[in-house]
Amino acid sequence: MSKIRGKNTKPELLVRSMLHRAGYRFSLHRKDLPGKPDITLRKHKTVVFVHGCFWHRHKHCRVASTPKSNTEFWEHKFERNVANDRKHKRELRKLGWNVIVIWECELKDPEKVLVRLMNELTPEKVLHYPTAEDTSLIAAEAKAKYITKGKKGK
Repeated sequence: MSKIRGKNTKPELLVRSMLHRAGYRFSLHRKDLPGKPDITLRKHKTVVFVHGCFWHRHKHCRVASTPKSNTEFWEHKFERNVANDRKHKRELRKLGWNVIVIWECELKDPEKVLVRLMNELTPEKVLHYPTAEDTSLIAAEAKAKYITKGKKGK
């Protein structure tokens, strides 16, 4: 299992590429957020997890089968994975983040995934920072006297 990648997987790279081509900018694997989301779109207050159907037990997906050997180990491993996924989603939502999960099998139709992502990342969900209504907060001078070093002016 040491050869199994936890990040920068092919499905993740595909989702990143789609988002980037659509004009979205994001950060990757933020350690300061629960579960280190695969993709973080701060402007949209949204995180995206790209889950492999096998490792994260996608319900009703044929890829989410349990290996025939050492089944007790695998069942325990998968239960922990699913419990961690639930915990991380709950914590992120408590912090005000929108959580999107893209399943590996969904990427067979990338256009459908992109439409779904774009619907989730609509302009009204963009994080807007407060603006100053009071213009007296603007620091500027009507006229400024500048002193320059060197030759004295005429």
